Parts: sequence; structure tokens; C-alpha cells
Amino acid sequence: MRKSLMRMTFRQLQVFRSVCSNLSYSRAAEEMSLTQPAVSLQIRQLEDLIGEPLFDYVGKKLYLTETAEVLLRASDDVFGRLESLDMQLADLQGRLQGQLSLAIESSAKYFIPHLFASFRREYPEVSLKMSVTNHAQVVKRLSSNRDDLMILSRVPTDMDLEFLPFLNNPIIAVAPVDHPLSQLERLSLQDLTAWPLLMRESGSATRLACEEFCHQKRAHFPNTLEIASMEGQLEGVLAGLGVAMLPRHAVRRELESGALRELPVAELPLYRSWCLAHPRSKYLSPVAQAFFNYVRDNRSVINSLAERFAASASAG
Repeated sequence: MRKSLMRMTFRQLQVFRSVCSNLSYSRAAEEMSLTQPAVSLQIRQLEDLIGEPLFDYVGKKLYLTETAEVLLRASDDVFGRLESLDMQLADLQGRLQGQLSLAIESSAKYFIPHLFASFRREYPEVSLKMSVTNHAQVVKRLSSNRDDLMILSRVPTDMDLEFLPFLNNPIIAVAPVDHPLSQLERLSLQDLTAWPLLMRESGSATRLACEEFCHQKRAHFPNTLEIASMEGQLEGVLAGLGVAMLPRHAVRRELESGALRELPVAELPLYRSWCLAHPRSKYLSPVAQAFFNYVRDNRSVINSLAERFAASASAG
């Protein structure tokens, strides 16, 4: 190892990481409670130790160099190991503390906070960092090892993963209560095709599941609208733009209030399982391992939470 790297300090790496996340020396200075010249000095010293520039200015924008990208990944490992050390020390003292970093598909964002709240009642010193995105981005984060655990509904078959299916994610068709389809007692999937279908963006697991399902059932929707979030889909349905196929958990409040109706489509719900996953070779921190074990060993708690969601939906 180069001797110069041994002179690198944690403080320099903290300042560097702040500049990377803010893409601004001034915002990094504010975040770190430093002056801007002090931030500039720390970065210059770090560049001297590494022997390469870390940032480029193009116009008035700050960009990471390739060297900075490499250093940022290394610093993620360093601070990740320190966080793990802190957890292990707490574990040796009979306590579990630290941060759980989860990346989840957006269809799970309504349920997972309730699951984490149940977990936290047993481990009150654990905090949560939850990134919510679509399936494609979760897989990308999985490839770059950015999180402790992932929650997704389609487990990639080309990756060596440890995964745990833990709950069904029912996808249903919904429409406003005053929609003509809402007045019918029984429908087929084919009956929906005469109406515009509101769909998620490419990369969404819900969209892909619905497309595959409709293809299998030979239900072709000639009129579709693409809306890049479930909230947008929901508002579009409420506005009368069309019908949508959405996770029941995502619309339980609207079903409960009577704003939407679950359409009685014979072929639905479409069930997909949410899975908790991580690379098989990944070292799990004590907090991540505890959460994985909790999900594995507390099916009754998960089922109870799911029943509460289902009861809210059926009440509408």
C-alpha cells in the first residue's frame, strides 16, 4: 500500500463524502459546520495524498472524477465497516444498535414502515434509512452493494442471492366509485380493455407483472397512459383518466374511504411475493442479520399486519 494513503484521515473522507453528496463546497461546508476555505483545504490535501484530482468544474457544476468515484466506493466500505464495528461492540454489550439500510420497491413502501415499527419495538436503538424506487433501480443498487437488504417482488435469476419470500403482494384493478365498471357485480379482465389503462414506467415490477399477466390472458389494452409513480396513477384514476392495476396495499385508504372501488375481476387479484434479499456472499451487519431473522421467524406478526391492511381495504 502507498504510504501516502496511510496519512489519509477520517475527517478528510467525511468532508469528501459531503462534497460528493452535495456537489457543492459551500453546501458541504454548511453541512460539516466548516468554512468553505477549510473544505477546500481538506480536499486539496486529499488530492495531494492520492495524486489525482477529485472534482471537475464544467460550467458552474461540480462533477466527480473517475478517481473520486473509486474513492467514494472505498469510503463506503470504510464507514460501513465502522458502522458494523459499532454494532458488534453494542452486541457484545448485550444491545443491538445502529442503522438498517433498506432499498425497497415502491409497491412495498406502504407496508414496510409498519413491519419496521414492529421490529423496532424489540430493538428501539435501531434506526432506518429506506430508499424507495422502482424494481430496476433496486437491482442496480443491489449490484453496487449500496444497502444492507433489499425488498423486491421479482428476484433476479442471474444473481447469487439469499432471498426470503415473506408476504403476498395482491395486485387489483381499481376505478372511481362512479365509473360504469364499478356498478357491475362481476367482470372479466377483457371487460377492462375498453377503457384507458394507467400504467407505471418501464422498470417497474408492478408494470412488468401486469403486462405479463395481461399477455397470458390475451387481454390487450389499446389505450394506455404512462404515469411514473403509484401516487400519480392513483390521482389519475380519481380524476377519471382510466382504470389501473395497483397493489391493494397502495390503495387501502382510498378503498376504505369509498373514493375507489376494487373491481370484481374474475382473474384478479394477481399475486406476487415480496422477498427480502441480499447477495449470498455479503457480510450482514448485526442489525441487518437481526432484521432478516425477525422477518423469517415472525410470520404471525407479518400476517397480522397484512390482515389489518386487508381489513381496511375490505371495509371500503
